[in-house]
Amino acid sequence: MEKYELIPAQLLYEGTVQADSFFEPVKADFKTIALAHATGYCRQLLDLTLSPSMVRRIGFPLSAALVDRELRIVQGTLEACGFANQYGVAFNVAGGTHHAGYNWGEGFCLLNDQAVAAAYLIHSRICRQVLVVDLDVHQGNGTAQIFAGEPRVFTFSMHSERNFPFRKERSDVDVGLPEGTGDEAYLAVLEHQLQAIFPRVQPDFVFYQAGVDVLATDKLGKLALTPAGCRRRDELVFEYCRAHKVPLQVSMGGGYSLRIRDIVDAHCQTFKVAARIYD
Repeated sequence: MEKYELIPAQLLYEGTVQADSFFEPVKADFKTIALAHATGYCRQLLDLTLSPSMVRRIGFPLSAALVDRELRIVQGTLEACGFANQYGVAFNVAGGTHHAGYNWGEGFCLLNDQAVAAAYLIHSRICRQVLVVDLDVHQGNGTAQIFAGEPRVFTFSMHSERNFPFRKERSDVDVGLPEGTGDEAYLAVLEHQLQAIFPRVQPDFVFYQAGVDVLATDKLGKLALTPAGCRRRDELVFEYCRAHKVPLQVSMGGGYSLRIRDIVDAHCQTFKVAARIYD
């Protein structure tokens, strides 16, 4: 969790953003989170009555503070959608909790921030077609499961095949990469997929899960991207969204390199790429 404090501090220190670029969300309400999650699961989460087996599956001890944090993350992503519609791109300095499914949490994810926001955009008829681009090293299994059979939300996950979750869900497009995939192969596959997906889906809003656990230094990832490769990955996503004039919301996703500096630098690089492309 340390990175979530260090990312904004680093962005301010480097001058990438100014203090008035940030907003602090309130907590998402029950009605909102229930757009993407089962009402029973939402109630048990808010009442702190999840079963011990579900708490173990999530991986965090359940507490009111933890649930409040998740509700603010969800609301932050939801509010970022409004800023993205206004400015072209907007970020949540946390989020990317893509392992939370319709009626379960998993892998340190209690609520799926981008899934809730996507469901809100569709339910409110703000958007007709949403695209989720999930480039975390782990498959976006929760997002895939929530939107299975929902044609208005297209899910694309490109991840390490032999990595958590070991039981994969089915996204609209899944690309499971072999261990040790480096910059050249990764970027070629990504560009090929973006070239195919954008004209096929014709989204009017894009969510980007920008996990930096694709780095070779990551202790939980099994890919081998360099910081330069990770930067080019971000550029491709931003360039496609900008070229197609589609608003983009970005959540940070995973990052577990041994040195916290490597994690923070990679996340901040995503912000810097967006600032340059959307200047």
